[in-house]
Amino acid sequence: MQQAKLTPRLALEERKTSQFAVEFESATGTLWGYFEPIGNPCFSLGLLADIRTHDSALQVHNGHVLHEGAMHKVHYYVAASRTPGVYNLGGDLSLFVMLIRLRDREALSHYARLCIDNIYPRLSNYFCPTLTTISLVQGAALGGGFETALASDVIVAEEGAQMGLPEVLFNLFPGMGAYSLLARRIGMRAAEQLILSGRIWSAAELHGMGLVDVLAAHGQGEAATREWIMNTGKRRNGMQAVFQARKQVHPITREELDRIAEVWVDAALRLEEKDLKMMARLVRSQSRRHGAAEAARAAEAPELLAASA
Repeated sequence: MQQAKLTPRLALEERKTSQFAVEFESATGTLWGYFEPIGNPCFSLGLLADIRTHDSALQVHNGHVLHEGAMHKVHYYVAASRTPGVYNLGGDLSLFVMLIRLRDREALSHYARLCIDNIYPRLSNYFCPTLTTISLVQGAALGGGFETALASDVIVAEEGAQMGLPEVLFNLFPGMGAYSLLARRIGMRAAEQLILSGRIWSAAELHGMGLVDVLAAHGQGEAATREWIMNTGKRRNGMQAVFQARKQVHPITREELDRIAEVWVDAALRLEEKDLKMMARLVRSQSRRHGAAEAARAAEAPELLAASA
């Protein structure tokens, strides 16, 4: 694969510190976007900013990328991860604990809006009706990671992948799109049951529910994604029209997502110390498992919040 580049004025500049990488396959018009988080594989402020920098340029150019000197239409945009065993673990819990203890409502709201800034364009196909979005889940997709996967038209998941919304375990709920996205796919009652269960589900279980579209063998996620693209290529126009019709029947607006995000902020500020301690324990567990540097993320937060405000 070769690196995809946008036009110079709005290009994602290749920075050593970038936490999001893209590659383009011209034969099928497939853009691959890979999360490459620094530290814990969650949606830190830095990762959110890097994804948005790239995606906003894609929107401006109406779903085109510059590849080998010419502009190419993106037909498929795959969201994947290069962290072994992890798609994304969701919100930055260490940042949440800090902001809740500081009673910083404005900063919590700002974080929530940054998440919606990323997820709403994806569920809207980056405002390009002929672009199909795919999530490739290899490993754990929890909380906001699961929400991001659900924002795509198609979810491909390997058999070993696990997905879930554990927020209720620390007395919160997933507030950046989960309710809306699940309700669109499986109905409100089933969505509430899944959210309130706090369970982590296997890819096979979610495939049985209709939430995972393609179940791939372990280690074969990319191959299964390419196979799905090749098999559906001849009917891509009709298929994309069906996806657009789905969104007309069950529309999700930016306003809806913003209102629910504010409900999340209200709920977060009502958490008690015992809830925050549970959240902090989860952070420490994630950090031990993935070798993350919690102190570095905490130091990064004030600067990024100020820069993106």
